[in-house]
Amino acid sequence: MKEYDITASIVLYNTDIEEVNNVVREFQKLNLINRLFLVDNSPTDILKKAFNSFENIEYIFTGKNVGFGSGHNVAIRKVKNISRYHVVLNADIQFDKQVLETMYHYMNNNEDVGLLAPKILNMDGSTQYSAKLLPTPINLIIRRFIPIKKIQEYFDYRYELRFSNFNKIIEVPYVMGCFMFINCKVFDIVKGFDERFFMYPEDIDLTRRIHEHFKTLYFPKTVIYHKHGKGSYKSFRLLYYHITSMIKYFNKWGWIFDKSRRDINKKTLAQF
Repeated sequence: MKEYDITASIVLYNTDIEEVNNVVREFQKLNLINRLFLVDNSPTDILKKAFNSFENIEYIFTGKNVGFGSGHNVAIRKVKNISRYHVVLNADIQFDKQVLETMYHYMNNNEDVGLLAPKILNMDGSTQYSAKLLPTPINLIIRRFIPIKKIQEYFDYRYELRFSNFNKIIEVPYVMGCFMFINCKVFDIVKGFDERFFMYPEDIDLTRRIHEHFKTLYFPKTVIYHKHGKGSYKSFRLLYYHITSMIKYFNKWGWIFDKSRRDINKKTLAQF
């Protein structure tokens, strides 16, 4: 069985092929043994023909929209015994191959690290606040349903660690799921994404579970760009998925009484 330095997966759903090509091009340049899984939740497999000619790309058509985390799990189940590191990716990101190679070498030298997340910029170069504390229900309610900027900024200042300059390595319990560089031995412990969450809190939940066993680091020595579409602000269907999945998340971990959340957030803030 062939073994890989790095594998990665992207979950597609009626995705613009040029977005996918941005990632594919960088994987073709990698000086590491790699394989990229494209897990397609679209109604048809129209994208299959576009990637048949690449030896290091495996296209998987699920036949239905199984969700973000479940889609990545299809790839994760394939790689956990054949790859050293696996990268969970969105299609709507841009980066160069040095990002993956730098993370690869850092993880090789730091075996206590289970997950690395890069510094994320918007397409205009401004910072996305991608490293966060574990959320409380009030954080999510205010961010989504209280459209008063001063109130949102007041709560986000602490929750999104906005007082940090985002230029140093910090250990955090929640990073955005658009780019997660994960040691594959983690998957034997945490079993991948929790498939109860169709979309949205699956990255909070996964980071939190990895954080229980390994270091989960915000790693600004590498930088990527992310379009960050905020789909649930534009679609009632996605808003429904967001709300129902967050209810499941707090049902799992606790609404008001979550001692672990309190302790983890306190430890995270102590770094500053």
